[in-house]
Amino acid sequence: MAASQSSIAMVPSRCTAEMHTARATVAVEISGYSRLKGLGRGKYLRSPAFSIGGHEWCIYYFPDGSPDEASQGHVSVFLKLLTKNAEVKALHMWMRLNRVSGQSIVALSRKGPDVFERKKSWGVPKFMQTTAEVESAYLQNDCLLIECEVSVIKETLDIHVPPSDLSDNLATLLNGKIGADVTFKVQGEVFSAHKILLAMRSAVFNAEFYGPMGDNGAQDITIDDMQPAVFKAFLHFIYTDSLPSMDDLDDDDKREMVKHLLVAGDKYAMERMKRVCEGMLCKSLDVETVATILALADQHHCNNLKDACIEFMLSSNRMDDVIASQGYAHLKRSCPDLIVDVFERTVKSRKI
Repeated sequence: MAASQSSIAMVPSRCTAEMHTARATVAVEISGYSRLKGLGRGKYLRSPAFSIGGHEWCIYYFPDGSPDEASQGHVSVFLKLLTKNAEVKALHMWMRLNRVSGQSIVALSRKGPDVFERKKSWGVPKFMQTTAEVESAYLQNDCLLIECEVSVIKETLDIHVPPSDLSDNLATLLNGKIGADVTFKVQGEVFSAHKILLAMRSAVFNAEFYGPMGDNGAQDITIDDMQPAVFKAFLHFIYTDSLPSMDDLDDDDKREMVKHLLVAGDKYAMERMKRVCEGMLCKSLDVETVATILALADQHHCNNLKDACIEFMLSSNRMDDVIASQGYAHLKRSCPDLIVDVFERTVKSRKI
């Protein structure tokens, strides 16, 4: 809206473009400032449209203040986004030109960007007091010069980063045997590997290959206490930090494989593999195997697995079924102290 012989006009602006922002300083001159007084709070003049960052904008000038009651006694200015169906992040700094000093005085400088939409504008409700003392410093020939620096934040391109394929590459290295410098003979089967990688993953291999008592020149090593399938899975974990798929095994064979891998993890100080195996065995407990797994957990210092086995025995009145199993008979012969521990916990649980 406008009063007679009053206007709002654009002044030549400064524009810059950077990688992630489009910046421009827009200046508008309010002519006939005094004649606009009394227009009414909430009523405004609109500047001509201008473009920044690929979007259309304008400035709303409220000579008697914006609809906000706090703006009473002040001139208000707001930056308005005109582009339809757009949501734009922008920083905005508002200034007014002091006609006496010739300097631009900052009225508002936002530290962070605001989000502009067609129905949501941002600005300064108290841009300038409408008192004679203040007005005298900023008016010349009844004209007020307003500057607004706008920095449109461009949306950063979201580049899809594929998941890491390091484990796949290391599995290829293991299977391809390129650069292998040590072989393992396991019950007639031969496996090639890389000393430095084995040493990096296992303190035992590190001592064996590079320790003061080790044999750095060793190229052929015989493994007598592991089956070929178990050793193959063991190497797979060393290279990829994960166990190979066991979907081709039934539940019993899978459980046996995991038990052997737990033993290997303990022997070669592969703590993470040992914990992975513990977790898998905890989920596969049954009355026939829990006693055997308990003995295994005790022998290899797997306290979490040990507690899970005892808890399984004590829960749901399964103890009688466990005692009747072959695994329990073996446990009784080989680990009598462990049997005492189980029964002590049984007594305590029944008292509770």
